[in-house]
Amino acid sequence: MPSGAVGRERSERILGSALGRGGAALLAGALPALAFPAPGLWWFAYVALVPLLMLIRSAGTGRRAAVDGWLGGTGYMLAVHHWLMPSLHVFIVVLAALLGLLWAPWGLLVNRLLRGHASGSGVVAAVVVVPCGWLMIETVRSWEGLGGPWGLLGASQWQVPPALRLASVGGVWLVSLLVVAVNTALALLLTVPAARVGAVVTLVAAAVAVGSVWVWAPRPEQTGTARIAVVQPGVVEGPGSVQRRFARSEELTRSLAGQDLDLVVWGESSVGVDPARRPDVAARIAALSRLVGADVLVNVDARQTDASGRTGIFKSAVLVGPQGLTGDRYDKMRLVPFGEYVPARSALGWATSMGKAAGEDRLRGTGPVTMTLPGAHGLRIGPLVCFESAFPDMSRRLTRDGARLLIAQSSTSSFQHGWAPGQHASLGALRAAENGRPMVHATLTGVSAVYGPQGQPVGAPLGTDTSGTAVYGVPLARGTTLYVRLGDWPLYGALGVLAAFCAFEGVRSARRRDRGEPVGAVATVVPADGSGALGSARSTEETPAESAPQ
Repeated sequence: MPSGAVGRERSERILGSALGRGGAALLAGALPALAFPAPGLWWFAYVALVPLLMLIRSAGTGRRAAVDGWLGGTGYMLAVHHWLMPSLHVFIVVLAALLGLLWAPWGLLVNRLLRGHASGSGVVAAVVVVPCGWLMIETVRSWEGLGGPWGLLGASQWQVPPALRLASVGGVWLVSLLVVAVNTALALLLTVPAARVGAVVTLVAAAVAVGSVWVWAPRPEQTGTARIAVVQPGVVEGPGSVQRRFARSEELTRSLAGQDLDLVVWGESSVGVDPARRPDVAARIAALSRLVGADVLVNVDARQTDASGRTGIFKSAVLVGPQGLTGDRYDKMRLVPFGEYVPARSALGWATSMGKAAGEDRLRGTGPVTMTLPGAHGLRIGPLVCFESAFPDMSRRLTRDGARLLIAQSSTSSFQHGWAPGQHASLGALRAAENGRPMVHATLTGVSAVYGPQGQPVGAPLGTDTSGTAVYGVPLARGTTLYVRLGDWPLYGALGVLAAFCAFEGVRSARRRDRGEPVGAVATVVPADGSGALGSARSTEETPAESAPQ
């Protein structure tokens, strides 16, 4: 028997078993993670979903397609969040499996569209509707309570200038749509000979659309430069680590004297006490401000009392000037599930015994805040804390409120040797491009990075092996991107497309019922030579008995 036939037979035997097919779905779903940092194979995102799409297409029943979608989604969530395993242990598998259920309806959608007729309209429908289904998954799981928008497929394109231009029009959502559409067209191109012309046409159309955006989308207009210093103390562990980290940050900040700075930025949790209650700490930071000639933006992780009188642990960006506390303070609004609070603690509090879940819930801020730097010609900054930089709507709100510089203070020291620091830093490029505003991503232990108003890197990042400072000449810009003006319009467009598709399917089913035709799940008969359309759709559902040889 030829080796090719042997390979096909082995593959069919593996996929024919429930265990083998399930393992293949998990692996296929995990492949897109390679497009994100640290591997950073951005180009791989455009083909990484093809194996999963082909697997779901081959499902013989709707139930099998839904299971394939669920397992593929589980593999995806595990792969892009695998660095959480040291903190959550086996609980990350449970979370991934629960979130993976969001992909079950998508599996049905993929199976229905990729096994339909191969007319031009059928190909267009698949290339449009399948990405819209994926985008709905990203929308739902972007809710903070479900973990937030970490690992959005479009975010893998953070270093690709055409994709960043696309983000300035429709945010990271529009980039995700493009990536899934290309994967869908390639899956049709590889599996259905009769659909190849239509698939090629859609790929060309996508390339033309991206090129058009590159030409006509508004570009931010540079209006000067701000000199921003980032202080990264590096890994400080052991007894007294909070105090020693503060002392190291002081030492590094002193080295910045005489560099004509507009602002010095420390990372998340850089101060472990409330400076409003500790005048000595506030005075030490104010002395640094006088020495370097610029305000210092620190981050406080401590028990504090906010303006409304609530007392508890807040994570706060606090601006300190030469005279002390300026009064500008932003309290983190979106907290990390399990890391900073435990959802439904009465029911899930047991998670604290299995990993590094928060022993006490942090309190949330009540609204975004923009701060004005008096020493930098009135430059207005918009602070974010930690994974808030993953939420496109938060940086957009700050931009609409007048921020000309976005700043994210972060700490990924618990995941120092994983992919998390690089993935987190890369989000700054997307947020900068979406808003046409530069972004500073400052951390305790790396990766710290700065991006210009088109998402382009500014200077060299501070890696996870660095304890030091860096001064960046950050280009400022004015003007408004289409994303800032229009918001998350790709999400609403995708929802409209799916609603129209469901309505069309409902009307068609009703007409079949009126004609007395049986209505059920779509099954497909594919010729042995692979020719024909996406399959000859039959209006009756195949049962195992019907599909077996007579």
